[in-house]
Amino acid sequence: MDFSELIQRRQSLRNYSNRKVEPEKLRQLAEAVRLAPSACNAQPWTLILVDKPLLKDKVARAAHSKAFNLNRFAAQAPVLAVLVREKPKWTVRMGAMVKRRDFPLLDLGIAAAHFCLQAADLGLGTCMMGWFDEKTVKKLLHIPRNRRVVLIISLGYALPNEPLRPKIRKDRQTACRHNRY
Repeated sequence: MDFSELIQRRQSLRNYSNRKVEPEKLRQLAEAVRLAPSACNAQPWTLILVDKPLLKDKVARAAHSKAFNLNRFAAQAPVLAVLVREKPKWTVRMGAMVKRRDFPLLDLGIAAAHFCLQAADLGLGTCMMGWFDEKTVKKLLHIPRNRRVVLIISLGYALPNEPLRPKIRKDRQTACRHNRY
């Protein structure tokens, strides 16, 4: 599958089969994140792959909001990938202050995109979740207090015959400009 087809096929998956994700595919996903570019090559992240069933279920419950009924599907996914923001290098911190940009957060977005696109290329589905109980996730995974959990990404195989939904996006003229706003 070429890249254009990959980005057409990749979608947020919220229905997972109970098929386990092979260890080799988990290694390939970790490598995709490891190789993601970052400001000053700081690599301000740690990826935690959670596939131990009891632990994964506890993390999934921390991603579920009873108030808004969000992320209930996370419990179906055989793997949850947790992206932790690490303290950036001083050069990145200085650049962030001068330019008033959160470079580590941008870098984590790039790493997450690498993860999701690699997953799609491997025949796996993903869904990025930004709504979760960070304090509980940090406690469950022994993440230091001075670190932030930025995203949880559900990962697994789609149910058989899972439909490819049409992408509802802005038209090209609204979303993209050429040489001026």
